[in-house]
Amino acid sequence: MNRKESIDIIKSSGKKMKFSLDKLRNSLKHSGANHELVEEIVSKVNDELFEGITSNEIYNRAYSLLKKNKSVFASKYKLKKAIYELGPTGFPFERFIAAILQYSGYEVDVDIILNGACVTHEIDVIAEKNGTATLIECKFHNEEGRNCNVKIPLYIHSRYNDVKAYWVTNTNNKPLQKGWVVTNTRFTEDALTYGKCADLYLLSWDFPKDDGLKDRIDRLGLYPITVSSLLSKREKQFLLSRNVVLCRQLIKDKFYLDHLGISTERKSKILDEISELCKI
Repeated sequence: MNRKESIDIIKSSGKKMKFSLDKLRNSLKHSGANHELVEEIVSKVNDELFEGITSNEIYNRAYSLLKKNKSVFASKYKLKKAIYELGPTGFPFERFIAAILQYSGYEVDVDIILNGACVTHEIDVIAEKNGTATLIECKFHNEEGRNCNVKIPLYIHSRYNDVKAYWVTNTNNKPLQKGWVVTNTRFTEDALTYGKCADLYLLSWDFPKDDGLKDRIDRLGLYPITVSSLLSKREKQFLLSRNVVLCRQLIKDKFYLDHLGISTERKSKILDEISELCKI
């Protein structure tokens, strides 16, 4: 074992864990960087490790080295953090989830008020496909280290059942599929157990295995505009306020960059970066 792998690092949750070169290496590979660049960055980061270093400090160092080489690598590497940047409210995240479903063949509506048997409910996303409807609730966290415990699916399941009880009384409604709970973080074991027992579909950053949020984003090339390493925080917030959530949307609606007063040269670099990211 590399002697540096015996050191403790501090996660964003405050918990300690052993540093893993393999985890760092795999996350760098996921950015699209070639083997030589990955090993170069792993070596540099490894040389700078010390007992008690935070996972965020390790990330920042690796991100900086990737960005110096190629901005699109840095953009893919920061995907998880980019999702957090969709906040502070959960509305852009709801739009983001709706867009992923839309590109997967669903017809979607966002923020719909539905009657339940007992009370009315604001549903984040309604998705329709193959003659059935799905009710989707999104739980967004804008801070790392916060996971969804069992209270979340418990609460959402009760709302789903109330809506379903009224929904089935209208013969014009399409049949309801199981309810969904989507989060940008992770579910606790109890939450996953309850979801399975209650027949809820749970979608998190890395669950279900090989079909989690990160897998769907990469597979469809549907990256949020917050992944851009060339746009400033102010510019990203401007775009989000105009409901421009996806890089693909910005490619289609380039005029928003003109509203921001971005120079022709910089505009070209930004569009090149996100076009390569989306493989357009």
